[in-house]
Amino acid sequence: MQIAFIGLGNMGAPMAANLVGAGHQVRVFDLVESAMATLEEQGASRASSALEAAEGAEVVVSMLPAGAHVKALYLGRDGAEGLLDQLSSRPLLLDASTISPDDARLVAGEAAKRGLAYLDAPVSGGIGGAKAGTLTFIVGGDADAYEQARPVLEAMGKNLFHAGPSGSGQVAKICNNMLLGILMSGTAEALSLGVKNGMDPAVLSEIMKQSSGGNWALNVYNPWPGVMEGSAASRDYQGGFLTDLMAKDLGLAWELALESRASVPMGSQARNLFALHSAQGNGGLDFSSIQSLYRAGEPSGQ
Repeated sequence: MQIAFIGLGNMGAPMAANLVGAGHQVRVFDLVESAMATLEEQGASRASSALEAAEGAEVVVSMLPAGAHVKALYLGRDGAEGLLDQLSSRPLLLDASTISPDDARLVAGEAAKRGLAYLDAPVSGGIGGAKAGTLTFIVGGDADAYEQARPVLEAMGKNLFHAGPSGSGQVAKICNNMLLGILMSGTAEALSLGVKNGMDPAVLSEIMKQSSGGNWALNVYNPWPGVMEGSAASRDYQGGFLTDLMAKDLGLAWELALESRASVPMGSQARNLFALHSAQGNGGLDFSSIQSLYRAGEPSGQ
């Protein structure tokens, strides 16, 4: 298939590379020239604009930081037209960004007015999953459009879910990431408590992994440095899922809770913790670096 891929960040770049590897013809666009150059070396072609990338494509995939960027791409901004008003063809639009459900529904509605199908398809699985092609896609939108998108999604992911109508993918992703933020902050808190009372973090981790406290953050993404080889914590919290992105997603959960009058006391606490951690200059570190919030006052050598 002819596919346009717009947004080549930490997640988008390996996702686009997997589409190339699956034999699709991929034309990419990003504001960072070096990102496009890297994909070009892997077999993609580059475009000088998002519109050039999208023209003639059967599917347009976007992977952008926030709702403002998604709306600017598809709907336009500051008097400039977006893709919806410029495309001469009728590709399937597939946005893998994590944005508010309302923003996703807005873009989907405007696309429908122009005879275009738009899917919100946020992902779970992190950079490792993006590179390995094992992401989970949580898709909202028309069921027929979802089936049409399957060959593209399967080239980038392992688990595919049709969550429901437009916006449902975002709702499910926000709920998932709120729980992840709660689990990571709780895991960091428990590890710090044990260490401050003489426990070896690796021994404590193994005990909790095999007990009722086991969870994804502990079992797969341990936040204590040196406990798990290959984890972000063991490479100075570089790469991975940034603290700022987790803070953004927890903010989306808070906004969704306000709109629906839902009670999210633990989600609210996690939001406050990650916002504080980000404000202390850690926004560019992996979100497991929340562990450092709990490590003040430890004995030297821990």
